[in-house]
Amino acid sequence: MLVDRPEELKVGIADYKVARAPVKIITLGLGSCIGVTLFDPNNKVGGMVHIMLPDSTQFKNATNPAKYADLGIPLLLEEVLKLGARRSSLQAKIAGGAQMFSFADKTTSLNIGQRNAEMTKYMLNKLGIKLFAEDTGKNYGRTMILDTTTGEVLIRTAGFPLKKL
Repeated sequence: MLVDRPEELKVGIADYKVARAPVKIITLGLGSCIGVTLFDPNNKVGGMVHIMLPDSTQFKNATNPAKYADLGIPLLLEEVLKLGARRSSLQAKIAGGAQMFSFADKTTSLNIGQRNAEMTKYMLNKLGIKLFAEDTGKNYGRTMILDTTTGEVLIRTAGFPLKKL
């Protein structure tokens, strides 16, 4: 018997994808980077962005909006709305933002993961999107998988059990 498997879309670093069910959207290598998912459970539309940096205004040549939280989250919002998501139904989930390296200086200016998480939450709040779940911080990388059929977000981490957000 042939079983249909949902299509899988891979999201690279500083990249994003949006889709309707039944598609799984996956990103690998969330260290200090943040994965943001937006999902509309009523219309089965979702998307994911893999953010590297919090603030595009710190760079002269910010040509890739998906690279930055302040540009990538509004871009993802715009794209899921184009596919038929309703803004009032959107659920956000985030993962990543780890402190991947130890520094003698414990200031947050060196902790890009923490700064990414803070800016991500700020942008979601600014855009009026509720944060439903998060798996951020610590000192390890993550893989994030969004199932656009169910809205379930799975987090895979080496040495830990599979986690559902």
